[in-house]
Amino acid sequence: MPDKDGIRTEITCANCGGHLGHVFTGEGSTPKNVRHCVNSISLNFVPEAKIRTGQAIFAGGCFWGVEYYMQQKPGVLETTAGYIGGQKDEPSYEDVCSKTTGHVEAVKVVYDPVRVSYEALVKLFFEIHDPTQIGRQGPDIGEQYSSIIFYLDNEQKAIAENVINILKEKGYDVVTRLKKATTFWKAEDYHQDYYSKKRGTPYCHVYTKRFD
Repeated sequence: MPDKDGIRTEITCANCGGHLGHVFTGEGSTPKNVRHCVNSISLNFVPEAKIRTGQAIFAGGCFWGVEYYMQQKPGVLETTAGYIGGQKDEPSYEDVCSKTTGHVEAVKVVYDPVRVSYEALVKLFFEIHDPTQIGRQGPDIGEQYSSIIFYLDNEQKAIAENVINILKEKGYDVVTRLKKATTFWKAEDYHQDYYSKKRGTPYCHVYTKRFD
């Protein structure tokens, strides 16, 4: 959340709301141009080899907005904007925009399943874009902006199907498709962490609570 000084982003505890530290961007001191300054007393250092991570892939319009909201979720460790679902290897943004490769813009999420479940990420996905729009998302029009969940295994598929059924019972005309994940191609560097680097917020994605 934004700090009171209007300059930095404050890191707070998801359980108690206590101050943990700050996020600094634009300093040029790290490869991603983002630095986290967190009070060491609030950290639990776990050897990397002992951390079991999960992965998820979501396509819901411009990957800038999807990545922005996924990065805010506690338990998400890493996000990558990229392309998936097409026929060409190593597609460029220009290739995808040409609408000839079949790719869509998507975000690969690496998460800690102890802190956040795949179901919670699926629900967040449905709350940060409009799952009733076909071949577009807000002002962005085209198949590359389609709403698709690329599942990695049958368990993920079943969870996504269940969440979609919940939305349909609530009256939402969900058009989101489920597809078996294929090769995910990382997008160009200037697409990564777009809003963090620009210090802005999405123009085509708005959080809308859809679940209790």
